[in-house]
Amino acid sequence: MLDKNGEFFPYGVALDAEGPIEMVAGWTGSERPPSAEVLQVIGDALRTRAATLRAVAIVADVLTDGSEAIRVELEHREGASMTVLLPYKKRRFGQGIEYGDLAAGATHRRIWSTD
Repeated sequence: MLDKNGEFFPYGVALDAEGPIEMVAGWTGSERPPSAEVLQVIGDALRTRAATLRAVAIVADVLTDGSEAIRVELEHREGASMTVLLPYKKRRFGQGIEYGDLAAGATHRRIWSTD
């Protein structure tokens, strides 16, 4: 999607406690909703199902430190959580995507929150 369209809507991936993996979309009822709204819908849907899930990932096209990046928030029900960023630049004249270096770090839990 990024190479073809230059962007993508946020989406989630859920790993069921029994093992199956499924994609999770965030329909807000709008044709082109703001990403923040889509992320909220995805997060709400995953929190609602948290008791039946083992792990989740939430993927978004973001702007960070003045650069575009793919952000993946990973969370496991047993406590591990991290964010991975993959910066990218669109090549001129639609010649694809140039990816930078991955960066990762611990992050706060959103699905199995302890707050």
